Formats: sequence, structure tokens, C-alpha cells
Amino acid sequence: MKITQLWYYPIKGLRGIQVESAKLGPQGLQYDRHFMLYKIEKSGEFSKIQLSGHPECSLFAQEVVGDKIRVKYLIPEEPLVPWKPEQDTVLEVPIEPEITELSKADVSLHQSRVIAYRMGPKYDAWFTACFGFETALVFIGDGRRPVLGTFSPKSQATPPPWPMLLLNHLLGKKATEDDWITFTDCAPYLFTTEESLNNVKARLSTCDVEMKAMRPNIVLDGETAWDEDFWAQLTINGAHQVALTKMCGRCTSLNVDYSTGRAAKGERGTVLKKLMSDRRVDTGSKYSPVFGRYGFLTSNPGGDTTISIGDSVEVTKRSTERTVWDWALGDPKIAKYYQSSSDTKSSIPIVLSFWLTAAALLGLLPCWLLLA
Repeated sequence: MKITQLWYYPIKGLRGIQVESAKLGPQGLQYDRHFMLYKIEKSGEFSKIQLSGHPECSLFAQEVVGDKIRVKYLIPEEPLVPWKPEQDTVLEVPIEPEITELSKADVSLHQSRVIAYRMGPKYDAWFTACFGFETALVFIGDGRRPVLGTFSPKSQATPPPWPMLLLNHLLGKKATEDDWITFTDCAPYLFTTEESLNNVKARLSTCDVEMKAMRPNIVLDGETAWDEDFWAQLTINGAHQVALTKMCGRCTSLNVDYSTGRAAKGERGTVLKKLMSDRRVDTGSKYSPVFGRYGFLTSNPGGDTTISIGDSVEVTKRSTERTVWDWALGDPKIAKYYQSSSDTKSSIPIVLSFWLTAAALLGLLPCWLLLA
């Protein structure tokens, strides 16, 4: 297979940026979804702004020029909000802001919380003028969102037994850091295929649907529609391994008309419904039709990590059954912060020292182990 499209979204929810090449990283393509918009409610709480709940996000075009993200609001023929002068200007956002001067914001996305950074009044005012309600632009900075459920390939691995943990401690080996994400929904990468999109297009008789509606990162030509449901691992250019852990359940963002900032009219507004008949194949999210696979880079991203249109991709592991969605925490009001298991394991030396001391005193272990 070959890579046919590459997309990234510096500010989550806005129109994507299609590129010829991009750099791979553990948290996704470079600069993907490092920023996010939140609606500030009257209570002061932050509510996420995403395309599914706010189709007007599709009216914001973004591009990266040098070290800036240039954002432009595309006023539709039938305006959504009263005109403000900001709507005719281009907003420039530093792609790597200096966080020392920014105030912090505690925000949540899909029950995965993070302490992020507010970009400030200048940026908030611009987006507020375009959305028509109080808005805040936040930057992930050094924050980390936890990966919930068994989406992370590390969560699916069998934990080492205590003797191995003891041995690793004695040898001075560090615990593996847990996977984390930026403002991507549930994983650093979303893979889709042209063949599956062709299957969707064939369901429409009076209109078309483009890949941009699927909001992928890496698009492959594919061989058979929906074959990706069973992909477990991809290898890019024979060097970079990506574990595909879950399927992507779809929402009303598929029905958005990017020219109006509203739900599409006519048949184009029925894409989600047309997938309902046979693509609700994830038993963990049985009301959401599936299109695409979530992925995590598992190989060491050292050296040249640039991938490009036309690069080769091979399915190097397959599953016999479809994976099951298990992201959400039981109580929707609960949200979780990132805490690496390596942080938890930092207490292991204290616990082990107690047991080693006791064992040595009882003559069960040689005393030299206490000096290790």
C-alpha cells in the first residue's frame, strides 16, 4: 500500500492542513492538535468546542507559515453571527508559545484532563468575535492527557512479574513511561483508506464526500474496503511500526457542510445515517458507525522520521476479530489526569527495601542485596 494523503490540525476542530510530507512522533504528526478551543460558560466552566457540536468550526482555515499558525475566518453567504471587524483579519498564533508567561487552565476532553495554558485575551477576543460566544484558546504546552481504556498498546501488554521489577530496580533500569496524548481525541494517529471512502461515496447518488470530512492523519490507498478493521500493526517504509489498537466511531461531524458552517442539507447531510446500516461493527460503541483506525507509534522515532505521499506501508500484524471500544470511564462526570506508571513505580524501591530488609534479617536473602 501507499500513503495518499497526510493531514494535521494545529488547532483542533478547525479545517485541516494537507501536506506532502510530515514528521512522525510519539504524539502524532508534528504540531498536530497542540491547541484547542473551549467555550467559557456563564458558570466559568470550560466546554469543549469540536466540529460535531459546533459545525461552524469548519469556517476557520489554518495554515502554518514559518513559526506561526495563520487562522482566517471564512464568512458564509448566510452569516451565523453578527459581523465584527475581527472576522476580516487574519490571526497569527505562535506555533510554539513561551508558556512561562501564560496562565494555566484545567480542561477536559473525553474525560481525559490536563493542565493546559490559555493563550490570552488577544486570541480569545478574536475567536469570540467569530463564534459569537466567549471562547478561550488553550495550548497543551508541557501538559499530558492520559490515554484511557486499553487504547494504548502498553495497556494491553502483560505487566512484568514482581521478581522482574526487582531485578530491573537492582540493575538500575527505568520503568517505561506510559503513552500520553495532546488534544487528539483518543490516540496520536488516525488512519483511513481511499477504498473505504469509495464505499461511502457509492452510497451517495446526488453528491460527494471528501476525505477531509473524515479528519484523518494518514490516508492509505488500501486494497479492500473495511479491511483496516482487522489491522493490528502497520510498518511504514520498512522502519516505523504503528500499533492500531481501536476503531474510530463516527459522529455528526461527517454531515457538516464546510461552506456554510452548518449541517449539510439534502443527501450530503445523511452520510452518518447511511453508514448506520452496516458499519456499527464495534460492540463497545454499538451506536456509532466505524471509519478508520486509531494508532500509536511503537518503534523508536529516532533518525529520519519524515514520511511523504507515496511512501510504502505494509500490514505486518492482523487480528482475527475486531477490537472493542472501551475508552469512557463509568461516570461521565469523572475525569482523569495523566500519571505515568513510572511515577507509581517510583515507590517500588521503598516497598522493596522493607521486604528485602526483612528477608535479610530472616536469613532468606544475602545481606549484599541491600547494598545494590
